[in-house]
Amino acid sequence: MAEETLDDRLSDLPDSLLLQILSLLPTEEAFTTCILSKRWQYLWTSLDSFIFSPRYFLGRNKGFRSFVDYVLSHSTASKITKFQIHCSALHNYKSQISQWLTFAVKKNVQHVVLYSPPPYIMSQSFFTCSSLITLHLAESSLVSNIVIAWKSLKTIKLEEMVLVDTEIKNLLSGCPALETIVFNNVGGFRRLEINSIKVKSLKLEGYWVDDGGESDHSFEICVPYLQHLELSQDFHDFKCSLVDASSVVNAKITFDITCIKDLHNDYDQYSDSDEEDEDSCSDYHQAFKTLIQDYLQKLSRATELTFGTLFTQVLCILQFKGVPIPELECKHLVLELHLEKFSLYGAAGLLRASPLVETVNLEIENLPFDDSRCYFEREYLVKGDSIDLQSYNSSSVFPNLKNVEIVISSGMCMKEHLNWEYIRKLFKLSNFLLKNAVVLEKFVIVSKRRRCEICGIKCVSRFLSQLASKLRSSAEFVIAYQELVDVSSVVKAKDNPCQDSDDEEDSCSDYYQDSDDEEDCSSDYYYHDSDDDEDNFDQDSDDDEDNTD
Repeated sequence: MAEETLDDRLSDLPDSLLLQILSLLPTEEAFTTCILSKRWQYLWTSLDSFIFSPRYFLGRNKGFRSFVDYVLSHSTASKITKFQIHCSALHNYKSQISQWLTFAVKKNVQHVVLYSPPPYIMSQSFFTCSSLITLHLAESSLVSNIVIAWKSLKTIKLEEMVLVDTEIKNLLSGCPALETIVFNNVGGFRRLEINSIKVKSLKLEGYWVDDGGESDHSFEICVPYLQHLELSQDFHDFKCSLVDASSVVNAKITFDITCIKDLHNDYDQYSDSDEEDEDSCSDYHQAFKTLIQDYLQKLSRATELTFGTLFTQVLCILQFKGVPIPELECKHLVLELHLEKFSLYGAAGLLRASPLVETVNLEIENLPFDDSRCYFEREYLVKGDSIDLQSYNSSSVFPNLKNVEIVISSGMCMKEHLNWEYIRKLFKLSNFLLKNAVVLEKFVIVSKRRRCEICGIKCVSRFLSQLASKLRSSAEFVIAYQELVDVSSVVKAKDNPCQDSDDEEDSCSDYYQDSDDEEDCSSDYYYHDSDDDEDNFDQDSDDDEDNTD
């Protein structure tokens, strides 16, 4: 009787809403709802979105193939909105996969995601599917001589693939409505030329390194009508040149490169001779310095720019060599920096080259990395981090800068002595902005997590909130400190609120009240006289290292 009177409010929802919910689940999970009740028994047959993955079958390929056949044969949907399938373990069943794709094409599929499909399984009907709007192809290949006619395709993402120039040209010619292109770890091409006025966005997320032994490690991009350009992740030792990016208004250039020494695995060649170290890779780094100079010139008219750690390192070297930095017209500048790797002097140089900037966002992470930088890099970066920014950039003024936001990731622990040196860089950069922003209205410091992942307490939060208080004490504009809510901590606190709260307070108390000397040192660190900020910072941070334990 209790079961009969229990309200099943979920089943009372209309079919359209229930199908929308089921379409967000893997098809294997959506199918299992057929056992709930008669109301649900055949609901899954009306699904127009399919997400198939063999991981639910624990390597039983026959069971997976039978399941896909069964679901598609019982489908009553008039059209398919999304068709996604992982084919990594099905390379011996090309004809069956081809049949599934043909079924999707006949149902006017709009969005297709194919992971690791075998070569030559896609029939001509798939390459001429006029209903296709988005395509995500991973670990696959395209054939340059096949006719492509995706007349409605607006977004394409290719991942973990090798494409030659002729294949890219053939692809672009068959997609007249294409607007967005994403290449994730795609390589092989040497010239990416896009002349369509409809393509607005291009993202290159890494570059696939082919082991063909080719000596030419360079490629070029010609995108005269593109508006958004993103070059990110690992480009290894490949040099990407911008031939034409005259229409770009929003650019994100955060890719990283690897020193030629690391690529050759010659770690033992770091000898005691500084001259030998510098000569062995100076030409290699010189090429990238020239490349970065060209980037700044080609993107100088963009209104939104995002640069990564590599840019600050190269600009540091350029400034020490007296090379002029092109003036940028951007109004929104984002610097995605690694706390330990970024160059303080280079970051200041980018800011100085942006007199029209109105908003600055510093997104700082502090994750572990392999510090195997060669002598040529270390020489300038160490020198750049030790300079007095105000004296080197005495004429720096940001007449339009109104908003600054510094976002700190969760990888930083204030209990580790090593981090004080890197925190000093953050303090000097913040101070540089504050002293030169004449119309600044808001300065926000954000911590991505409330609780440190390393020591388990609020060491970072405490530091950043007191840093905000120090900056706020002598400013006429708003300086705020914020903490982003950590969902996992909220769930844990909800399950056992009293214990979690008590543990956190006790942990914080044990760390920050261990000794009076430590608390005094922390106070001195944050509230020293502003006239001697940098000198006192060095002294206080050294004292803190002595007392932290």
